[in-house]
Amino acid sequence: MTAAPITLSRLRLEVSAHLLVAAPLVVASALVLAGMMELPAWYAAAALGAFCVVAGLAWMGLPGHLNHGGWGTANRITLLRGGLIALVGGALPLAPGMAAEQAWMLAVIALVALALDGVDGWIARRQGMCSPYGARFDMELDALLILLLSLLLYLWGEAGVWVLGLGLMRHLFILAGMVWPVLAGPLPFSQRRRAICVVQVAVLAAGASPWMEPPLTGVAAGAALALLLFSFTTDTVWLIRHGGRANGTEHG
Repeated sequence: MTAAPITLSRLRLEVSAHLLVAAPLVVASALVLAGMMELPAWYAAAALGAFCVVAGLAWMGLPGHLNHGGWGTANRITLLRGGLIALVGGALPLAPGMAAEQAWMLAVIALVALALDGVDGWIARRQGMCSPYGARFDMELDALLILLLSLLLYLWGEAGVWVLGLGLMRHLFILAGMVWPVLAGPLPFSQRRRAICVVQVAVLAAGASPWMEPPLTGVAAGAALALLLFSFTTDTVWLIRHGGRANGTEHG
């Protein structure tokens, strides 16, 4: 039985409560990691700053979730992924001087975040809680993690500046849609798109670990970038041919 729709004000209150609980947990986790990884205590402040980006993404598009009785378990799991991603993002200011052992810990955190990707969607489908908001929140966090990992690989000297293309591709596509509206249209669900997203995160996380070093890191990241270019080219051609229409389906 489907729950009664929630009001926007109630939904905002529920999301705010979750964010207020999650923020100190992120700080506490960052302090524990700082001790384990021998990082300065201000790493926790940097992680909190990264979590503020996650919080902003959680607030975006909330009207797209009003047909459900609450924020839901799936979005809570997505927020958990956001907390893990914030721990990765907090390391950016420290990246140039980080040791291999410290990089390994960040790679593990990124892989845990990757393992949780798909769990939120599965639970949303099981509970009848799928929504455009949930799909967007999940996708934005995927894009954020890819951007952070590509930045880390560049700052660590694991790959050239071109690796930032992995993290910036989606954002450039959105900007292109602002100039050419047909590219801003919705896309149908695509397993190909999801699979390539998983490959990107897995390759970048592996590149952040000590057991993958240049030139292997560059070769793997280059292959991931080629796949991403293929995916965006496929989507661009589809949108042009269909005039930006996807018959009411959502982004996959």
